[in-house]
Amino acid sequence: MRSWLADRLRDLLYALIVILATPVIWLLFRLRVRGWRNLRGTGILVARHRSYWDIPLLCIAAGPVHRIAFLARRGLLKNPLFAPLVWGFATVIDRDAFGLRDFRKALRAAKRNRLIGIFPEGTTRPGAKPKPGAIRFAELLGRPLIPVNLVPHGPYPPRPPFGFPKMEVRFGTPFPVEELSQGLPSDLPKPERYRLLAERLMERIDSV
Repeated sequence: MRSWLADRLRDLLYALIVILATPVIWLLFRLRVRGWRNLRGTGILVARHRSYWDIPLLCIAAGPVHRIAFLARRGLLKNPLFAPLVWGFATVIDRDAFGLRDFRKALRAAKRNRLIGIFPEGTTRPGAKPKPGAIRFAELLGRPLIPVNLVPHGPYPPRPPFGFPKMEVRFGTPFPVEELSQGLPSDLPKPERYRLLAERLMERIDSV
């Protein structure tokens, strides 16, 4: 009962923060949203991670009704600005030493929330290779992947106070992991298979 109440309180706080932040984000980025109806069911949102602005942009674009539970790396807790939001609205995992405890936490988050947010690169560092965690998670849960393309019309990440580009958030059609496997040899070693699947996932994101 206590856990249920805590989750409902987080839902209310999440919705309140999104409602309060919406005018600011829309004003700064002159935001445009496409494919919002693709969020009706359950799924794992996957997007490129180029800036810390990606998270508020996704949340505002999805709206207060569609709460996104992000999987966040432990290092974000060192930032006093992000730490309270991470503790309240994300599931913290140790990305570099992902173990059974992290796995169970991620599963609990998935059971409580219809939408899970994962950035396959796991970092905003340019040129980072995508990791297969989102794909494995989708396979395990039997949930579709929902590709999201954040399209800037100008330099991004933004350069405050005036360098905020127009942004378009495109939610793609949900699809099962099996679609990414089409055409791949069945005898591929597992590491190579997941590497190719991760690359195909990023191509799918870019095509939305």
